[in-house]
Amino acid sequence: MSGDKVRVRFAPSPTGYLHVGGLRTALYNYLFARHNKGKFILRIEDTDRARYVEGAVENLINTLKWSGLEYDEGPDIGGDYGPYFQSERLEFYKKYADELIEKGAAYYCFCTPEELEKMREEQISKKLPPKYDGRCRHLTPEEVQQKLNSGIPHVVRLKMPDDRTIFFNDLIRGEVSFQSNLIDDQILLKSDGYPTYHLANVIDDHFMGITHVIRGEEWLPSTPKHIVLYEALGWKIPEFAHLPLLLNSDRSKLSKRQGDVAVEDYRKHGYLPEALLNFVALLGWNPGNEQEIFSKEELIELFSLDRVNKAGAVFDINKLKWMNAQYMKKLSDDELFNFVLPYLEEKLRVFDDIEKTKKMVLAVKDGLQIAEDIIPATDIFFKDTFDIKAQEALDILKKDISIKVLTALRDKINEIDTIDKDVFIKVMKEVSKQTGAKRADLWMPVRIALTGVTHGPEITAVVEIFGKEKCLSQINSILENLI
Repeated sequence: MSGDKVRVRFAPSPTGYLHVGGLRTALYNYLFARHNKGKFILRIEDTDRARYVEGAVENLINTLKWSGLEYDEGPDIGGDYGPYFQSERLEFYKKYADELIEKGAAYYCFCTPEELEKMREEQISKKLPPKYDGRCRHLTPEEVQQKLNSGIPHVVRLKMPDDRTIFFNDLIRGEVSFQSNLIDDQILLKSDGYPTYHLANVIDDHFMGITHVIRGEEWLPSTPKHIVLYEALGWKIPEFAHLPLLLNSDRSKLSKRQGDVAVEDYRKHGYLPEALLNFVALLGWNPGNEQEIFSKEELIELFSLDRVNKAGAVFDINKLKWMNAQYMKKLSDDELFNFVLPYLEEKLRVFDDIEKTKKMVLAVKDGLQIAEDIIPATDIFFKDTFDIKAQEALDILKKDISIKVLTALRDKINEIDTIDKDVFIKVMKEVSKQTGAKRADLWMPVRIALTGVTHGPEITAVVEIFGKEKCLSQINSILENLI
């Protein structure tokens, strides 16, 4: 493959948020371009005005930049093949729709919505697949001109060839074929003068020099229509690669009904872009080894379409959380603190002393999978009391040795002015000597009394953040219920 000629595009519609499936499509295009020293283009397919959402373009661009997917040409940075908004390219579509009509590859259709609905109902009643029956194909040139002169609303439809098997080689699926008689005469130009996806994307891909069309599996049935368009216009057909579906754990199509599907949702929850990209890269692509954590540079080096699977890929949220935790562990203390601080500030979970807040974050960092976890993880520092629910913890506290340890600890803390990590370790040694308690018998009741759980942050750090009064309050509260 001649690397300097590769040109791929990500062409979302501004109809809302960026779906994680869209992010994977963008990522695979990006990786393919970078691996082959080619160009990655962002094009906004905004010709469906009924579904256009205000602010969606800005959200798309912002999300791609947050994800680290830098494009070489696009609506906000320009390039030699613009404009990069389809709504700014309308004269292209009208011109080539007219050319297709002149060549006999397309035709005017004057059918009303009511006629089309009646046609559909009759076909369904006869157990036939609903499709346009081609009645306007057979209008004479005079009839067509008369209707045009009369100003009757119309669309332009593609004239699919009869009795033809359309073959193409999909870079992921191998040879694919479709019977033309089963394919609808697709609308190319709507009555409002705007093109449908099919006409616009073929024209734009041609004039933007797109060499490889890498897109979702849902576009596979549209490919024979696009091939017919390329042939009718005498243009070179790009290579096609159709990516597998993303699936829920029950193998249904990934949808908002079963959880988050928008990239911005994962961003809000506190996933790192590097982790999300790493996870999404493995949804359908197999690196050929057991490695799971990849830098973007490693993904670029290893990526190829021949390692993309045909079968749907299950979106395992627990795997994503695990992967994000691995990336969070790589952050420096300062990076981690700055990452989670906005979540703490939003919930008023900060101290007047910023260093104390930072100590709190570092005390609980090992239990974090996403930034949002910082809220429940820091509950103990902001609640005056808590209920201990785990039976194991309650059973430990009821032991005689536990009551002795907590009583001795309370008395020792009462005798000191302030408490920090070093003072606390010294006090615990004295409690051990006084009660004879060692290891778990010594430390576990203290952990449970102060945090309510048997596993959690480093207890010395908890004590230092609590300070003397809060430590005494917690221990007294426990002892009151035990004695």
